[in-house]
Amino acid sequence: MTRSRALAAIDVGTNSVHMVIARPVPGGSPEILARERVPVRLGTGGDDMRLLMPDAVDRAVAALAEFRHIADAHEAEVVAVATSAVREADNQGQFLRRVHDDARITVEIISGVEEARLIHLGAMSAVPIAGRPHLVIDIGGGSTELIVGEHAPAALARSLKLGHIRLTDRFFAGGVIADGAVKACRRHIKSFVAHAAQEARDVGFEVSVGCSGTIAAVAALCAARRGETLRTVANATIERADLNEVVADLTSRRTPGDRADVGGLDPARRDVIVAGAVLLRQLFKALGIESLVVSTGALREGLLLDRFNRRDRSRDDGLHHLGDLRRSGVLALARSYHEDLIHAEHATDLALELFDETEAVHGLTIADSELLEAAGLLHNIGRFVANSSHHKHSYYLIRHSERLAGFSENELELIALTARYHRKSRPVSSHREYMALSKPDRRRVRVLAGLLRVGIALDRTYRRAVERVCACVDDGAVLIDVEIAAGADADIELFTARRSSALLAEALGRTIEFRVVETRRSNHPAFGPGSS
Repeated sequence: MTRSRALAAIDVGTNSVHMVIARPVPGGSPEILARERVPVRLGTGGDDMRLLMPDAVDRAVAALAEFRHIADAHEAEVVAVATSAVREADNQGQFLRRVHDDARITVEIISGVEEARLIHLGAMSAVPIAGRPHLVIDIGGGSTELIVGEHAPAALARSLKLGHIRLTDRFFAGGVIADGAVKACRRHIKSFVAHAAQEARDVGFEVSVGCSGTIAAVAALCAARRGETLRTVANATIERADLNEVVADLTSRRTPGDRADVGGLDPARRDVIVAGAVLLRQLFKALGIESLVVSTGALREGLLLDRFNRRDRSRDDGLHHLGDLRRSGVLALARSYHEDLIHAEHATDLALELFDETEAVHGLTIADSELLEAAGLLHNIGRFVANSSHHKHSYYLIRHSERLAGFSENELELIALTARYHRKSRPVSSHREYMALSKPDRRRVRVLAGLLRVGIALDRTYRRAVERVCACVDDGAVLIDVEIAAGADADIELFTARRSSALLAEALGRTIEFRVVETRRSNHPAFGPGSS
């Protein structure tokens, strides 16, 4: 892939699917080639978003198939993420397979915290807030994200299960306001928002920014009440007094038909605007906001910038393949559970060396090596809970952490399972989480966990007796050359490595053999001048 290749970033949201296609411009903002939006209401009609309904799935798949054609016309690489509606759906697997088969798009489900991170990047790309303490609010169909900070990464990122479609289904079915519904909705929102709002106020912010269709729609309503027509919502403002008037007007109109003559209101939002506007007003109150600036940058723009940054990151960085954002999150999580990073980093380095040396056999990519590195650095954090079965505790802590920014839900599952299988039993069909993976992902876990087991074994005594490894591969065997530190005794490491190599042998379809060799100068970029 050339660095100038266009990228199509797709956001599969609860209300709409969006796509923006752009080409990177050296030293400047990306060149936007196309924007597409199709309202599909993917999160509507289910039991609090537990199911994606067949008609909504049909609409989403049709839209994504059309997006695929448009992206192909631009010869663009496609990256697609899904948020709240798909994240919470019990039938998400069926939806993802259908999109893959019918639209030829692989969709990654991202966590609420990752969604917030990408939204923050997108918002900062459209409004000049970097360097100023700021709050970003994004109201989606199924969730609302609150982000506070001065730069990326943010100081605080929260994702709340509050969205204009979720609230409409619960309190204003069909867009109709029943007696007491507005009061009940406000009470519900207040209970969800209180804690996160207090956290945001504690961190502190000077400027408030909003993004998403709901906030843009409210901005248009506020402008219309002032007798203005917005040519664009970019950098428009929503004042608290105007918002209060808009909400009072909307809540006085009981049905979508009653809202037909509301100035500035998109007809497609007549049934859901009440919930969105009430939610935004409650956020203004809880957060003490007087004025909010509208950003046209949001999740998809953040996704574009994130992937362009990944492309530009130099890969000639020795053993370590994790980017700064991912690695800092991994290390922060490890330190929070008092992990011995000296051992974890050395064992991981050995595993990564073996990953590079056996690439011709396993056929995995640098993206997979990032997962191995993360799992290696975190494999022992479960000891914080209990030494017994700590590999299982490590799985749980990784899977439920909010610190691991930059990873998709599927990547987090692969990291957690690789750490879970660093010791004890191998992956088997009775393990529910493992069997829930696709067949290619199950192989990834076996290979990565097999490599990690050997890397950990080769630092069994925590003394770095084994300095580095390299490997020779033939049709029937992988011969691992082990370089021992001067004066060190590595008998325990070699014994443990041989005993721990069965999973790797099975995953690679070859026997694993170990041989001690003399320590020699290495040209590997991880080792600087004078290494021996």
